[in-house]
Amino acid sequence: MNRWGITIPFTGVPLAAHRELVQELPDLGYTDAWSAETAGTDAFSPLLLASQWAPSLRLGTAIVPVYTRGPGLLAMSAATLAECAPGRFVLGIGTSSPVIVEGWNATEFAEPFAKTRDTLRFLRAALAGEKVTEKYPTFSVSKFRLERIPDPAPPIMLAALRPGMLKLAAKEADGAITNWLAPTDVPKVREVLGQEPELAARIFVCPTEDAEAARGLGRLLISSYLTVPVYAKFHDWLGREEILAPMHRAWAAGDRKAANEAIPDEVVDDLIVHGSPEACRERVQSYVDNGLTTPVIALLPTGGDPFEQVRALRPN
Repeated sequence: MNRWGITIPFTGVPLAAHRELVQELPDLGYTDAWSAETAGTDAFSPLLLASQWAPSLRLGTAIVPVYTRGPGLLAMSAATLAECAPGRFVLGIGTSSPVIVEGWNATEFAEPFAKTRDTLRFLRAALAGEKVTEKYPTFSVSKFRLERIPDPAPPIMLAALRPGMLKLAAKEADGAITNWLAPTDVPKVREVLGQEPELAARIFVCPTEDAEAARGLGRLLISSYLTVPVYAKFHDWLGREEILAPMHRAWAAGDRKAANEAIPDEVVDDLIVHGSPEACRERVQSYVDNGLTTPVIALLPTGGDPFEQVRALRPN
């Protein structure tokens, strides 16, 4: 099945006002709606609403941090959504970032690989209805059992950017979720993950033919994200270490303007989809042609009507 996802909610649109478009998404050809969790809505609430508004959509979190909820609460949140969308919910978990975990949620960002692995193993047991008493390397759980066991248990996907987490996703999860990559980067990710597991990616789409405006917005996002250590290392691995070095030097010196200016157009055009809706659709499809299972469009604000843009970006 060809998948075509969209990220909800949309910037500047009240959550309750999404109903009209979410109900329409399946008829437009969208198969999936995925949420995120930074400092806006939580990951579960928009999907809970969507589960009732569009009963055929597959729903996914991309991603829920493994640090910001206790293990039991994370299992309960996932089980609740799985009950409301039986067989249609995918739980995406990952490390998030030190800014979100430590700066905003007062939790130590320690041992990210081990914490993700241990949370995955706990969730597998808990969502299967097991009574869990276990001393994991990064936390312990005593006598936890869900009162409402989802049937079926939702698949679990891992946020994965580099080989260690990609291999864990291939071995123990139901797929991988990645971010900030070009279509030509997909085969390198596939080499590690393998060809069988699901691979989802959030793709930033700016549907405007004003290339300079799109690149300006793209530069702001790239300098914000790709200077975070985990993304910096990801792009070093993908082969962009040299071309992004001037941006990193300027950022480290505290000069954001220079950092933005140091990002070449070719990098922006690789990582940000922009142009007419038709050109954007073709570019998103190129990710699929290179091995991506599930493209998840993240609509960037252009000043236009986001609902009309989502309609225009529908798959052919």
